[in-house]
Amino acid sequence: MTDFRHRIERRRILAALALLPLGSAPLAWAQDYPSKPVRFIVSFPPGSGADTLARLYARRLQDMTKQPFIVENRPGANSFIAAQAVATAAPDGTTLFFASNSPVVVNAVLFKNLPYQPMNDFAPVARTSRGTNLLLVPQASPYKTVADLVEAAKKAPKKLNYAAGSASYQIATEEFAEAVGADFTHVPYKGAAPAIQDTAAGVTDFTIADISASLPLVQGGRLRALAVTSDRRHAALPNVPTAIESGATGFEYYNWTAVFAPAKTPQAVVDKLSQRIGQITGEPETLAYLAKLGGETFPADAKELRRYQITQIEQWKRVAQRAGIQPE
Repeated sequence: MTDFRHRIERRRILAALALLPLGSAPLAWAQDYPSKPVRFIVSFPPGSGADTLARLYARRLQDMTKQPFIVENRPGANSFIAAQAVATAAPDGTTLFFASNSPVVVNAVLFKNLPYQPMNDFAPVARTSRGTNLLLVPQASPYKTVADLVEAAKKAPKKLNYAAGSASYQIATEEFAEAVGADFTHVPYKGAAPAIQDTAAGVTDFTIADISASLPLVQGGRLRALAVTSDRRHAALPNVPTAIESGATGFEYYNWTAVFAPAKTPQAVVDKLSQRIGQITGEPETLAYLAKLGGETFPADAKELRRYQITQIEQWKRVAQRAGIQPE
């Protein structure tokens, strides 16, 4: 008798589920999301700009959801390690990628055989911020302006070298080179910090680097900022012109950050995350934090983030082709 009643009850439940609107079961599940801890994977070491920003978002999401959001640092290998960890994670919203533009855009341009697919392995969630950069020379450099640097490079093509702390910085500097009509020699570095330090020491002639990492050395008299790479001057360095003002026609470059989930994460979960991240991006604490770093909020929902990612990949492919950069 008991088995018979169980069969009847099971049929009733199945019949009720069959009457639910398509997609209502995932939606109901998403309403309870997250029901367990969530990992934020970051491809940079603790203390980096992306890491500290990820921790701000993790803390605020934890406040909102009453579930732990744990930042997990997976640096190294051109962000391959972090990206692959997210790409192969369960698509249930419990593993998220707090990514810079390098793993989701630039790697798609510079590497033939990635262990992940930037477009296919991730579901875009929301864009969060962008930051400007500085074109820097050693304090003792003879080049006082961008014009000085470019003139010397044109007199002796490939003689001047630049430090690139990542693939993003390499491709950005090649776009600068194209804008000013000069040829420089690329010197790769494993991170922005050693690239900045070697430029300050005079090992390399110049570098383009994140303002948050390089501003202390400018203010401390070890580096000279020739230009900012944004469309306007920076409040911390009002006397430093933009690269465009300095003759690099059309050249702008920003680092940016965004949140991605593994592909096939339910859309209802993505939408819920996108809404919450957008809310945090607009909060006064976030605005003040980014301003302190020399950055700004750069919000976009999932659809706009995907469009932007595609546009950026196409842009950097053109730059790489014109510069003769062959994918590795």
